[in-house]
Amino acid sequence: MTERRRVPFLDLVSPHRELRAELRSVFEALLDSAAFVGGPAVTAFEREFAEFCDASECVGVASGTDALLFALKAAGVREGDIAVTVPNTFIATAEAIVQAGARPEFVDIDERTYNMSPQLLREFCERQCRVNAAGELIHRKSRRRVTAVVPVHLYGQMADMDSIEALAEQYGLMLIEDACQAHGAEYFSKARGCWRKAGSIGKAAAFSFYPGKNLGACGEGGAVTTSDAALAQTIRMLRDHGQAQKYYHEIEGYNGRLDTVQAGILRLKLGHLAKWNGLRREAAKRYNELLGSTDTVMVPFEPEWSRAIFHLYVIRVRDRAQLQKRLAEDGIGTAIHYPVPLHLQKAYARLGYKAGDFPVTERCAEEVVSLPMFPGLSNEDVARVVVRVRDFVSKSYSGRLVAAAAGGGD
Repeated sequence: MTERRRVPFLDLVSPHRELRAELRSVFEALLDSAAFVGGPAVTAFEREFAEFCDASECVGVASGTDALLFALKAAGVREGDIAVTVPNTFIATAEAIVQAGARPEFVDIDERTYNMSPQLLREFCERQCRVNAAGELIHRKSRRRVTAVVPVHLYGQMADMDSIEALAEQYGLMLIEDACQAHGAEYFSKARGCWRKAGSIGKAAAFSFYPGKNLGACGEGGAVTTSDAALAQTIRMLRDHGQAQKYYHEIEGYNGRLDTVQAGILRLKLGHLAKWNGLRREAAKRYNELLGSTDTVMVPFEPEWSRAIFHLYVIRVRDRAQLQKRLAEDGIGTAIHYPVPLHLQKAYARLGYKAGDFPVTERCAEEVVSLPMFPGLSNEDVARVVVRVRDFVSKSYSGRLVAAAAGGGD
């Protein structure tokens, strides 16, 4: 291991170099068939990804944002409704809710998993809402119907789905998974006594195939998984101008189809995804082993009911900016996901939230930093990163992170 060895935050070049010949064959086959929109490549990928997710249906679409938008609309979210989600996520989660005609309302996250807190979701339903005579959940302040809950499986770890699913059933909410970072993540359901895949639990789930995802296209792409055949058919119409048959438009739709080239690429990569996810888990385990004894660094918490696929490996430290600067000087790449919570974004100022409304999210947003994570990350690279992190925190400050001692629900 050389002292100045560069460790990138993400390596998208090596896997494509390794698969170059197979990727070329996908493109050449497409040139020979000229089936550039739709066709067997899309259908085959949809079938295989549905099977991978333990769902009966998959509909390929143009992006993860389209996937969530179409899932919400097809599930029945309507103009003026409320969909509940978290402020600790990429803006696409809220964008899709708004573009479906609904208003996002937020609940804070669990301190350790960074995902939706079931306890706070319950408090939202009990304290901020009421059930009307028709059995609908109504937001007390805005008097809007609350019709959906959208938990985000952040960083590649699933939310506590037994608890959230139970609340959704109790209050008649449509459960839509934002699984855009969770391709292959699993959750052990005590209620069912088995492991369940991301994309198989809610009424529908949205996936993104942005290039940096665990299953990434060579461009944009997304998919909806569901076990509701009627909902899947509605999404197929929504993605294709509202038509079930060419030139016969049953509803007004969108141009949101999954590109055929990307479908072929994704189908090829899907065969490697389980191995790649396993390599990410091994790298995360190594990080945890080397960093775990440091009480000034908060490593990812994986509950016993979780099999995370570590789309990101996120730690929490004080003096994050200085840590990033020091690592960058040593040739180590890092990133921040996400520095400004959604409720404090200028784009959502109209929602009326203010600083302090979601303290856990706000605290995390100031402390999280994502370390290098990708399937080709070597043990030597992990060790180099850890040495630099430990060296920084030992020289910069002492004392345990306050948040680390706070804990949270499993």
